[in-house]
Amino acid sequence: MKKNFRKKMMSSFIAIMAAVSLTACGKEEPLVYSTSQQYTLTASASACASSANSSTTYAAYPVNGIKGPGSVFVPEFNTEEYSVIGESVFKDVSISPLSTFSADVDTASYSNIRRMIKDGRRNFPEGAVRAEEMINYFDYNYQGPQSDREPFGVNSEISTCPWNEEHKLIQIGLQTEEIDYSETPDANLVFLIDVSGSMDHENKLPLLKDSFYILLDNLSDKDTISVVTYAGYETVVLEGVKASEKDEIKNAISRLSANGGTNGEGGIKKAYEIAEKNFIKGGNNRIIIASDGDFNVGISSQSELKTLIEKKAKKGVFLSVLGFGDGNYSDARMETLADYGNGNYSYIDSIREANKVFGKELTSNMLTVAKDVKFQVEFNPAYVSEYRLIGYENRELNDEDFDDDTKDAGEVGAGHSVTVLYEIVPAQVARTDGVKLKYQESNLTKEALESDDWLTLSIRYKEPDAIFSKKLEYGVGNSNYNENPSDSFLLAASVAEFAMILKDSEYIADGNMQQVVDNLGRIALDDEFKREFATLADTLN
Repeated sequence: MKKNFRKKMMSSFIAIMAAVSLTACGKEEPLVYSTSQQYTLTASASACASSANSSTTYAAYPVNGIKGPGSVFVPEFNTEEYSVIGESVFKDVSISPLSTFSADVDTASYSNIRRMIKDGRRNFPEGAVRAEEMINYFDYNYQGPQSDREPFGVNSEISTCPWNEEHKLIQIGLQTEEIDYSETPDANLVFLIDVSGSMDHENKLPLLKDSFYILLDNLSDKDTISVVTYAGYETVVLEGVKASEKDEIKNAISRLSANGGTNGEGGIKKAYEIAEKNFIKGGNNRIIIASDGDFNVGISSQSELKTLIEKKAKKGVFLSVLGFGDGNYSDARMETLADYGNGNYSYIDSIREANKVFGKELTSNMLTVAKDVKFQVEFNPAYVSEYRLIGYENRELNDEDFDDDTKDAGEVGAGHSVTVLYEIVPAQVARTDGVKLKYQESNLTKEALESDDWLTLSIRYKEPDAIFSKKLEYGVGNSNYNENPSDSFLLAASVAEFAMILKDSEYIADGNMQQVVDNLGRIALDDEFKREFATLADTLN
């Protein structure tokens, strides 16, 4: 009896304190019930409760065993940050014949969403689901380059769109040549490790340490390693040690502990200083930052970080980003670091993911073979009326940026693949709700009428040390149409549909999780990550 009384008193106390935390700011706003059994403060109250641009969530503790309105709210203080970008829309080929964007090989969104699903989440933060990163997480068994003159193999397929049978789906896959890491240039690597107090969780610093042990076991003895840490201030733990001294490096990492503030600015500046000091001409000069992204000392805004990183990246040092943890995780900040630091972004949610990133995909993530990679697609109106690029919303470029070598774009590593999906409205089933013009009409060129191409894919890229870009062109059309789509096509389409469902996309049409499960059941799931994806889809079905 006393135990129950104390429990009720504690519940009442927590409820009162939750209310006080709102009224202290003069914002008496109700907490709203949601089917996910999480309770989120309204925007104004959230601004009061947290200095971060994020919401504070409240877990529902049942009153008298009932969850729902009337439950007591215990703050979780989830301050995870995500950049919110609107979903790509359909574009009319007669008005916007060109689609221009930067390559992206990041995979963080998928492993982060996987973590949330395994944690029981069923509603996902806006901005957390990035379709291109989820699609690019998987291996599609693409063919690599067909000659030494081109760094990419281009794989294309067209078939019916699974979630809208009146539309078609175009898959374009680029594949760079795989290189054994032992054959890569000497590397000058700086491990930049966040040891602030927020990293004191099992899925943060301890997992981070184990991840770096895996990386060290796979590096070449000729590589040079430095270790810089940052909390309230930055510290050079090791500088210029050969990777052959694995025990010394592992011992130094094992002694790290978490506490203090997070001066990310100081750590980044020091890491670039060390990287430049040990710079290897013609080598792989790279900083690997591992953090939860929660900077609270020095520069912390996205715009200031962008300026700092862009300036440093021009010195020929690439940046790889590893995200860890949850609760206060700043995906927005980590993505900014990778995008403007000429690097890639992975989220490590398990030791198995660490083995994937630093084992199977080591060379892809560590050696850049093409930088500032841009795509420009011109659609043939004889075949395509409207199109929608799935994902890549934060990678869109102006059409004129394609030929401008000063415009930054994405980097692609050795053995990396890049997958692009377009949902298209075929010309013969074009929508009839368009505006008819009195003073002009659209006439197709002779080339458009006589061509079998649905589109022309143009690619610009620079070699890692080059200033000027090279251009490649490929046609995609009738010869790529497949009534019975390949396993590669169905996998990419299933991941895209999965992402659209999680985003509650307005373009999902007839798509549903059962269809994702069924399509995955039709193909060979030839690795553990594809099989796990099928399990996740089934879990959400």
